Amino acid sequence: QVHLVESGGGLVQAGGSLRLSCAASGRTFSSYALGWFRQAPGQEREFVAAISRSGDNIYYHDSVKGRFTISIDSAKNTVYLQMNSLKPEDTAVYYCAADAGSMAAVGVFTYEYDYWGQGTQVTVSS
Repeated sequence: QVHLVESGGGLVQAGGSLRLSCAASGRTFSSYALGWFRQAPGQEREFVAAISRSGDNIYYHDSVKGRFTISIDSAKNTVYLQMNSLKPEDTAVYYCAADAGSMAAVGVFTYEYDYWGQGTQVTVSS
């Protein structure tokens, strides 16, 4: 089992940057694929980015490609989401999640993930 805690959210102007962190306790990151999702008010939770257990496969939603980067610091058991060129439509609660799937799997659906953090709010003003 793994416990996930996100941090790094906040208020930023359009065009700005934020880096979200998700620290894990329990089993190490090598046991899980890791993903970031977001949920805006009144909308369903949607996929943002994910990295496979092996670290070889990374996938981004089209809306964040070229602006967001997912990365892992295994020594710190932390996954990051670097968000640049932020837009007002990026405003949401951001969640990290862990999936005890196969080594190469990169899940894009919420049901593929076994563990979730509590979320961190990101607000982008225009």
